[in-house]
Amino acid sequence: QVQLVESGGGLVQPGGSLRLSCAASGFTLDYYAIGWFRQAPGKEREGVSCISSRYVTTYADSVKGRFTISRDNAKNTVYLQMNRLKPEDTAVYYCAAHSTCFVRPADFGSWGQGTQVTVSS
Repeated sequence: QVQLVESGGGLVQPGGSLRLSCAASGFTLDYYAIGWFRQAPGKEREGVSCISSRYVTTYADSVKGRFTISRDNAKNTVYLQMNRLKPEDTAVYYCAAHSTCFVRPADFGSWGQGTQVTVSS
């Protein structure tokens, strides 16, 4: 079964850090771009970051300088290191796969179930 599984979410105070993981099963991540997305209550899903199979990275303006995406193909896992978290980062975070980062979020596939990130004091 081809799937992505997110983990690492939780409750953190403003200014804190979390590292999310996106682990693949049933397929090898090596040749895929992996995107991180988030959806807050009442808001549309938005792209957060993406890493291509060649390690090219992209970030939403709202997270540039605070979030870092990386991949470890040996572990078949992509990470999202989130630093200096803000209350507006609160959302369910998802990862998904595609052959390239430069497509619409809806074109990504193999969506995980999501992991909740809550930034609150």
